[in-house]
Amino acid sequence: MKQYTVIYEPAGENYSAYVPDLPGCIACGDTIEETEALMKEAIELYIEALREDGKPVPEPTTKARPIAVAG
Repeated sequence: MKQYTVIYEPAGENYSAYVPDLPGCIACGDTIEETEALMKEAIELYIEALREDGKPVPEPTTKARPIAVAG
């Protein structure tokens, strides 16, 4: 099982998400939870499409971690 980093961003009254290691793999939803569920499905479909086309599936390489700074 692979674990891809997903970036979530507020988009007005909803949320959008993308996977840096899977260009063009995006999702959006009304809540973070809905967006996460849609993103999981998008990743699975993206990988399935790559395999069907005989293309390699990129390895997850992106890491994300918050850093606290004085503000």
